[in-house]
Amino acid sequence: MPDATQTPPEMPTPVMAIESSCDDTACAIVTTDGRILAETTLSQSGHVPFGGVVPEIAARAHLSALPALVRDTLAAANLQPHDLGAIAASCGPGLIGGLIVGADMGKGMAIALDRPFIAVNHIEAHALTARLPGIAPNGAPFPYLLLLVSGGHCQCIAVEGVGHYRRLGGTIDDAAGEAFDKVAKMLGLGWPGGPAVEQLAREGDPHAVALPRPLMGRAGCDFSFSGLKTAVAQKLPTEVRTALSRQQAADLAASFQQAVSDIVIDRLGHALEMMERPTTLVVAGGVAANGVLRARLREFASAHDLPFAAPPLRLCTDNAVMVAWAAIETMRARRDLGLPIPDDIAMRPRPRWPLSEMAARMTVDDTALIPAGA
Repeated sequence: MPDATQTPPEMPTPVMAIESSCDDTACAIVTTDGRILAETTLSQSGHVPFGGVVPEIAARAHLSALPALVRDTLAAANLQPHDLGAIAASCGPGLIGGLIVGADMGKGMAIALDRPFIAVNHIEAHALTARLPGIAPNGAPFPYLLLLVSGGHCQCIAVEGVGHYRRLGGTIDDAAGEAFDKVAKMLGLGWPGGPAVEQLAREGDPHAVALPRPLMGRAGCDFSFSGLKTAVAQKLPTEVRTALSRQQAADLAASFQQAVSDIVIDRLGHALEMMERPTTLVVAGGVAANGVLRARLREFASAHDLPFAAPPLRLCTDNAVMVAWAAIETMRARRDLGLPIPDDIAMRPRPRWPLSEMAARMTVDDTALIPAGA
């Protein structure tokens, strides 16, 4: 056990963080009390002709953009590199090429500056964003129910503490964001599909087209969007697809969006029954930017007498502020346990990094117990 008589280590501040797990290159500097000193994000446009993210293109774009992005972020915060207290980077899950680029940049800075490097789980960063000061009215104390909806993830998670997450359910096929992208492509709306579908849906009738709600009403809180996506495709026979009127396309987009929100609300109802009463309903991930879904989630939270917390739109999609904050939360939780500030310089990025492994970070590291000079 840690020595309770030892003075807890000071928290290094501020933290510079790098996010490069998919197609957004981002950098941010955040203090340990949650003040955002600077944040920069570059969304890659080279994937548009392909209708989706091309991993090799993403990695090369990160490599090209990161050095200048780091310099710009430091300049925006009016800081020099030696003013930084720690460096953090997303190290998984995600596209391995981009993760390597971001992690290596962060590690190189940490070594050059003699600062600790904190490897951050991308999903954990989304999970803890609501605890940034000013986002949740109640500060999002544990435990809370997290709905993570993005292009690659769709999960209900009981967030019971830093490092302690219980997956209540997730998608058994496509993620919600992936379904939005595929439907957008079917309707000829281009990529990224989520905002395009939402914009077109504003012109349509959400009850005009009958679509299935897979798994709705069944036990548990797993999701399935593959069948819904197929049903949309079946409404578009090849010979008619190019002749679809704008109103028909808008009705189909609105009906699809309504079906997704119906499924999500149903699954959340089951998730509530699978954990002790949460303090808050939190939503995160890129699909959380969808206005119809947000409105439905607010109604759901109100009906269940739960505070509702949704980060501002820029912090719902991939960003470096959440990465810095997750590193800060990790350092604070370890300090409160009498454990040293982590230094993950030897950790390799991972395309898969289950949240269930994060609890190990809150246990005693045997090497930390070796007396100085031993």
